[in-house]
Amino acid sequence: MKKLSRFMLLTGVAATVFTLPALARDLGESVWSKERFQLRVRGIGVLPDSGGRTSIGGSPDADNAIVPEFDISYFFTNHIAAELILATSPHDLTLKDRPGGAADLDLGDTMILPPTLTLQYHFTPDNKFSPYLGAGINYTLPYAENDGRDTTSLQADGSVGWALQGGADYWLDEHWGVNLDVKKVWVDVDASINNGAITGEVELDPWIVGAGVSYRF
Repeated sequence: MKKLSRFMLLTGVAATVFTLPALARDLGESVWSKERFQLRVRGIGVLPDSGGRTSIGGSPDADNAIVPEFDISYFFTNHIAAELILATSPHDLTLKDRPGGAADLDLGDTMILPPTLTLQYHFTPDNKFSPYLGAGINYTLPYAENDGRDTTSLQADGSVGWALQGGADYWLDEHWGVNLDVKKVWVDVDASINNGAITGEVELDPWIVGAGVSYRF
């Protein structure tokens, strides 16, 4: 009975903390009021859910990356916002599961610039705990490609894909908060190596998991 009472007490305290009201946001009189903007800096893990195909068989694979991310949000209303997400990440590319059990091929490495724009709904914008969901579009631009140990002339094209997002801010005061965020981005990149002798489609489709600091004006 005592354990149950303690559990109920802790649950009540947690619920109270997460629903404490923060200061209601005043978005200002102008569409360009600084109060409509929110900034975040996150550390993110870019975790490709790799797949795809090539003209010589096998499955392309990209490794994980940990990088900083910057984003800026604009609030149309207290509940509805648009967020532009900016980051760049390095990835080594490998061709695995080759026919006949042949050894993996080192395809090279590339930087990925994937600016992503999402439209978000913030459920409790005036509470300290403010979760949100978002959906949007991504444009992935590979650059700075380097040849691999086993290949030459790595080239990758840009692509457009969809993105889903979920996360939450916890506001420490009127301006500063901490943020957790998870995104799923669908990215298919057409690539060629050995001067086009080998072509393929690399399905990166990364999960992007991040934590950081939020600032609102």
